[in-house]
Amino acid sequence: MKQLFATIILVITFSTFAQNHELGKVTIEELNEKVCPKDTSAVAAYLFNVGKTSFEYSHDNGFEIITVVNVKIKIYKKEGYSYANNSVSYYVGGNGSESVSVSKAVTYNLVNNKIEKTKLSSDGEFNEKINKYFQRKKITMPNVKEGSIVEYRIEIKSPFIHNFPDWEFQKNIPVNYSEYISYIPEYYIYNTHMKGFIIPKAEESSKSRKIEYTYKTDAMPGLNGHSSERVNSALEFNERIVKYTLSDVPALKNEAYVNNLNNYRSTVIHEIASKRFPNSPYVNYTTDWESVVKKVYESDSFGDELKKTGYFENDITSLLTGKISAPEKINAVFNYVKSRMNWDESYGFHCDNGVKKAYQDKKGNVAEINLMLTAMLRFAGFEANPILVSTRSNGISLFPSESAFNYVITGIEMENQVLLLDATNKYSLPNILPIRDLNWYGRIIRKEGSSAMIDLMPKSNSREILNIMANINAQGEVSGKIRDQYFDYNAFVFRDNKNVLSKESIIERLEKNYQGLEIVEYDVQNNTDLEKPIVENYSFTNTNAVEIIGDKMYVSPFLFFAMKENPFKQEIREYPVDFVFPSQEKYNISINIPEGYAVETLPLPKAIGMPEELGNFKYNISNNGNQVQLLYSLDINQAIISAEYYDVLKNFFKEIVNKQTEKIVLKKV
Repeated sequence: MKQLFATIILVITFSTFAQNHELGKVTIEELNEKVCPKDTSAVAAYLFNVGKTSFEYSHDNGFEIITVVNVKIKIYKKEGYSYANNSVSYYVGGNGSESVSVSKAVTYNLVNNKIEKTKLSSDGEFNEKINKYFQRKKITMPNVKEGSIVEYRIEIKSPFIHNFPDWEFQKNIPVNYSEYISYIPEYYIYNTHMKGFIIPKAEESSKSRKIEYTYKTDAMPGLNGHSSERVNSALEFNERIVKYTLSDVPALKNEAYVNNLNNYRSTVIHEIASKRFPNSPYVNYTTDWESVVKKVYESDSFGDELKKTGYFENDITSLLTGKISAPEKINAVFNYVKSRMNWDESYGFHCDNGVKKAYQDKKGNVAEINLMLTAMLRFAGFEANPILVSTRSNGISLFPSESAFNYVITGIEMENQVLLLDATNKYSLPNILPIRDLNWYGRIIRKEGSSAMIDLMPKSNSREILNIMANINAQGEVSGKIRDQYFDYNAFVFRDNKNVLSKESIIERLEKNYQGLEIVEYDVQNNTDLEKPIVENYSFTNTNAVEIIGDKMYVSPFLFFAMKENPFKQEIREYPVDFVFPSQEKYNISINIPEGYAVETLPLPKAIGMPEELGNFKYNISNNGNQVQLLYSLDINQAIISAEYYDVLKNFFKEIVNKQTEKIVLKKV
């Protein structure tokens, strides 16, 4: 009897659970819920996110992919209002277009203990042009408040069988329940890949399916002229069904030093492998990296454009006159392309208008600029080849496919190394690429058809050297001069971010970052001379660096530059720590203490290293009369540090924070 009772309860519970995954089933209890039970810090949560992808057939269009998504979201806090809105991009270029429609879009609120419904109106739904190939469908849900529940259905139709949608089980807010079902006809085979650290449950089955459709025959001559006939037909096939489910999915939360969070999001990905229709030849789409690069290289908008040289030969011949060494020639060609060409900020590895027109217009997309650069370097006698790249915003290129890449740079193979070049940014240098390019590995495509993985991550430490001469007066005010030098990637980041700013804006940002700071006599050297380090010089006063209690002063030897909190806060981290590039920080700080005071307590010197020489810091401090001097260095020797070292790294930064916030104690004498 107990077992029977338990079974009944289980059936009732499952039935109720299933009903909760239907649109329009909002309850007063759900609207009354004040916080997310699984994550009280959540600003919103998906109560469910349920989708399916299936194939429809018509005589005129053949198979089309139809994806339907039902969404139900609870808004807990004002900061979660943005989750009530959504946007979906879709292709509208030539050779077929996709479409997106929204229905059953409703906001629910509790008013006087009754459920109030507000439907999405026409002014809350609109299309936005992204470029000539893509548009974006956007919805802004009405009457959203703390406690609201929003629901909507999105349907996406695509004629492109290769454009099978990815399904994200994990979001930036908690997901109570995520379900995705794929219905794939026997004619198509897709390879399935899982991404992320949380794996859904998968249940596979199959069934037969019949699609009935009507079409018109071609017009035939008859008694009353030409006529056509409507014909009823049907298509029968087996369908492979896979149902993926995942419950209580935690939010994918950002933390310090993450590359692209989507790299680690729990996702199922489908990649077309082959198709086989009755009475038709078998088509194999299964690919490897060699097949991908071969297809890219042989395309008209890539390989053919790379072979064109006539438009620049006279200019490059003249440019190279008198230049003998390889570095001279490389820099001459590279700087010529950077100065002449302007990037239109379009990504991709195919030329749009072609290299010749881009050269004439002095403007082009990334492929036009860097394929042009590659061709010029080949003309100058170098073993230059294009390198396909997936930018940081595009994610890591995990599986062989053209869509794994969205960018192209240039590589020169010489003396067991590859010199990396990207002419889309005015401040880049050989082996100093724009930050967007630094995404693990790219793939070089050589003229004879071979390819190889190329490590894109910097290996040498980019330095920053900070010199401070400071004085503390009897009122605890600190004044002095600062000289800050930036090298390599540090210099690139400075130029890229700050060369567009006025001196006043830079000063304002510095003063905003450090409470109590006032800056005068600010200047920057070498901001356009890329061969030299950036040098910042300024005088300052600060009223917030010293604490006076009785007859004692307490001051960190780092003054206002002290790191006050550990950037690594999570107990457990599953994804790598990405510092973008290896770095070295050096501080040389001299502080003159006020007359009438003496050093009572000085922090102790310290040196700590991480295993595998991943990083280290050294802290040496000394007192000579009325002057305290600090010599400090911090080295992070790898751009990317595996999650297995997270605990070590977290403790390492804890020691840094502890040391940087330790105080010198000055006592009145």
